[in-house]
Amino acid sequence: MKLRRTLLVSAATAGLMAAGIASASAHVTVKPDSTDAGAYSVLTFAASHGCEGSPTTSFTINIPESIADAKPTIYPGWDVKKIEEKLAEPLTTEDGSTITKHIGKIVYTAKTPLEDGYRMAFEIQVKNPDKAGETLAFPTLQTCEKGETDWAQMPAEGQDPHALEAPAASYTLTAASEEGHHQAASTATDGVVPAGSAQAVPASDNQASQVPGYLGLGAGVLGLVAGGIALSRTRKTSGK
Repeated sequence: MKLRRTLLVSAATAGLMAAGIASASAHVTVKPDSTDAGAYSVLTFAASHGCEGSPTTSFTINIPESIADAKPTIYPGWDVKKIEEKLAEPLTTEDGSTITKHIGKIVYTAKTPLEDGYRMAFEIQVKNPDKAGETLAFPTLQTCEKGETDWAQMPAEGQDPHALEAPAASYTLTAASEEGHHQAASTATDGVVPAGSAQAVPASDNQASQVPGYLGLGAGVLGLVAGGIALSRTRKTSGK
């Protein structure tokens, strides 16, 4: 009886941890190559799951109103469209000009639906607002052959974003640095990936940075199961 209970507890804990791994990897995420306020930044949006297994047909990425312009990278196999929207409040650019519209949405549409379990990564260039401490959120609508997922939830103050069912991709601006200004000069160009290029689907550190955590969770799962078996054997031996 004790042996059975030990194995059941270990299996249940392992199942919960495995579910946590799947949940953490399912989100649409964003990784900026610079979080410096006022700097140009290339944002990599990534996802690797469909809508409950259904192939993905499009991603609609919403751009914050504090960002005046957004330049999407072109990829073979995807159509991309920039949608202009009217601003709730006008923005003043560095040269003193006032703008009343901005690129409010970037829509990537797959020419062939992306099967569940295959990773996509899109790069979009923006100029960070000049306001350190501001959190930029990019709600993203993932449309699939069957159903859709609106990655738009924002955490309450002090809440862990990973606790949300469908969190919006976001990052927080940091104070401007000299390195960020130098980087702006080299990244302030339209992004185009040639057809057939090995970089057609860019490798992003965004998901890669989560891999060590997943490996640690996986090791924990195996350790729990092994520990449960070892404990049951020890009790069995003692019983003899």
